[in-house]
Amino acid sequence: MLTRRGFLKFVWRMMLAGAAVTTYATGVEAMGTPDVTTFRLTPKGWTPGLKLRIVALADFHACEPWMDAKRISKICAQANALGGDVILLLGDYVVGPNIVLGRIAPEAWAGSLAQLAAPLGVHAILGNHDYHDDADYRRDFIVPTAAERALDAVNIPVLVNRAIRLEKDGHGFWLAGLGDQMATEPVTFRRGIDDLEGLQRQITDTDPAILLAHEPDIFPQAGGRFSLTLSGHTHGGQVNLFGWRPVAASRGSRIYPVGHYHEGGRDLVVSRGLGCTGMPVRIGSWPEILVVELG
Repeated sequence: MLTRRGFLKFVWRMMLAGAAVTTYATGVEAMGTPDVTTFRLTPKGWTPGLKLRIVALADFHACEPWMDAKRISKICAQANALGGDVILLLGDYVVGPNIVLGRIAPEAWAGSLAQLAAPLGVHAILGNHDYHDDADYRRDFIVPTAAERALDAVNIPVLVNRAIRLEKDGHGFWLAGLGDQMATEPVTFRRGIDDLEGLQRQITDTDPAILLAHEPDIFPQAGGRFSLTLSGHTHGGQVNLFGWRPVAASRGSRIYPVGHYHEGGRDLVVSRGLGCTGMPVRIGSWPEILVVELG
C-alpha cells in the first residue's frame, strides 16, 4: 500500500522528471548548435563533371529568446564556414512558437542573414509562416510579404514560382523556387500559390534543375524534370521519440519527415530545420544545417 510519504515522493520525482524534460526540450536541444548533415549523391540526369556543394538552411522562425538575431548570426557564420558553392534558404523566417518573449522585426533577422556568402550566391524561397504571419498579405494576396521585402533589401533574391540558371566550371544548372503550397490556407479554400507547370516552362534547356519547395508534399508530382528536390517545413517532427513523430506539419511531412528519399529515379532531401513552431521544444530532432554534395 502506498503511504502518504511514498505518494509525495512519487509526485516529487515526477515533477523533477517533467522539469528535466522541459529544460532539455526548450533549452538544450531547441537552442543547440546545429548539426551538419551531409548527403552525397549523383541524381538522375545530373551533368557528368558538374560537382556542386550546396549548403541549405530552413525554418529559422526568428523570435525572442529561441532564435534571436545573435543566434541567427552564429548559425550563418557556421554555414559560411562549410564552403558551399551556393547557399539556399528554404523558407519560414518569421516567428513560429506560440510562446515567445518578443517578435523580431524582418529587417533584424534579414540583417543577420545578409552575412551569408557563397561563390554562386544566396537564394531563398518562402514558407507558409512567412505568409500566415503577415496581416497585409492575408488582406491582399497580391502584395509581397514582409519577409520577401526584407530579403530583397539585403540582396537575397527570393524565388516565388521563378527559375534561374547558374553555372559552375562551365556547366549550367537551374534553381527553381516553388511558390508556397500552403500560403493561403488559413483564409481560403485554395491552399497554396504553387505553380509547378509554370515553373517548369521557365527551364529552357536540358541542364539539370533543382526544385526548392518549402513543403515536401510536392515531391510525388515533381516529375522527372527535376534532378533533386530540397525541402524544409517538417522540423523532423520536432518531437521524435525513437521514430514516433506524434505531430506532422502537413501530409507530406508525415511521409517525408527528414533525410534523403529516392523514389521513381528521383531524389528528395528534407531538412529538420533550425527553429520551432507551436511549442518552443525539440526532442530527438536536433537543429540542422544541410550540406548536399552533387556529382
